[in-house]
Amino acid sequence: MLHVTKLAVGVRDTDHLRELQAVRMRDHPPLRHRTRNFPRRRVEVIDGGSMYWVIAGTMMARQRILDIVEDQRDDLTACASFILDPEITLLAGRPTRAFQGWRYLDADDAPPDLPAMGAIVGLDSLPAALRHELRALCLL
Repeated sequence: MLHVTKLAVGVRDTDHLRELQAVRMRDHPPLRHRTRNFPRRRVEVIDGGSMYWVIAGTMMARQRILDIVEDQRDDLTACASFILDPEITLLAGRPTRAFQGWRYLDADDAPPDLPAMGAIVGLDSLPAALRHELRALCLL
C-alpha cells in the first residue's frame, strides 16, 4: 500500500475542506481531485492508499483513494483524477514543508489517525482556529 500527499491550497482547516468537497460532490460527482500527472504506481495507491492533505503547513487529514482514472479538465486538457472517499479522517498533525504537485508517502511514514476526540471534554467548544493551531503543534 502506498499513499499520496497533496497540499490543500487555499484551505483554512479541515472544516473548510469538508465544505469545499461537499460542493464539488454535489455539483460534479463522484468526489475527485484532478492533477496533471498520472501516477505510475497507481496499483499500489488504490490498494488501500489515502490522500494525505497538508493544510496550512501541517498534514492534518486523509481520505481513501478509491480509484485513479484518466480525465479531462473543463478546458478539455488531459489530466488524472483521484477518486476520493468522502469521509475525511483527522490525523495527529505533522508539520510538512511546502511542495508542488503531489508526492508518494510510504505507509510506514504516514502520521497516525487522530484518536476519537470524545474523551476530551470541551474540545468542541474551542474555536476552530484554536483547534487548528493545537493540531498544527501536534497537541491534539
